[in-house]
Amino acid sequence: VLYARSPATVLIQGETGTGKELVAQAIHRENPRMAAGNRPFVAVNCGAIAESLLESELFGYEEGAFTGSRRGGHVGLFEAAHRGTLFLDEIGEMPLTLQTRLLRVLEEREIVRVGGTRPIAVDVRIISATHCDLEQRIRAGRFRADLFYRLAVLRLMLPPLRERSDDLIPLAVWCLKNALAALGARPHPNLQAEINACAPLLQSYGWPGNVRELRNLMERVALFLAAEPLQAISPGFMLKAAPELMQGLSAEI
Repeated sequence: VLYARSPATVLIQGETGTGKELVAQAIHRENPRMAAGNRPFVAVNCGAIAESLLESELFGYEEGAFTGSRRGGHVGLFEAAHRGTLFLDEIGEMPLTLQTRLLRVLEEREIVRVGGTRPIAVDVRIISATHCDLEQRIRAGRFRADLFYRLAVLRLMLPPLRERSDDLIPLAVWCLKNALAALGARPHPNLQAEINACAPLLQSYGWPGNVRELRNLMERVALFLAAEPLQAISPGFMLKAAPELMQGLSAEI
């Protein structure tokens, strides 16, 4: 909530699956400026798009900028996020050439489309995220130090799920209820108590995929429960639905 009140850039760091985009959405949602209207939240994975395409995706392009360009040009993600939030996921994978352009946008608050000359003012809050060590990448010459400090005015480090034992059971209950609702199935009246009985099993597992893995597992459990509505959620049932949890038990033996 504290970070949501500020217009400053935010850098969210954490392992894959820790919920970095969910945190970014929460910061966007709780920002008082966003409450004033339907302000956009636009997300892009900087590591999932080829460099040649990422530039035009971020900054847009003018008609005729390259072969195959759309008639009339194309609005980029900065323009699409105007007066809202642009979430740059996996910022550590952004090519150096685009890092330079991004730094200029942050400093000048305007973009120039690919193939264009006219500057376009943009009012965008930047939230970025990464699972890698950006300081190490700076030392290796793969990330600009000046961009890092510009992106990391506010910083958040999300701990992995294995270090959040107090959050594990409430998250499991929340994920399971959502998964059951998506299937049109009602949760057991004593669902909380049944999940609590499975706590030692769930807490002994390492959760390498973090919150994303927990969510996926609970979707699988919900599918089993929807097929057998009278089935209690016991440790045995949980192991049947998610045999990978046995790894945690094996490590304790």
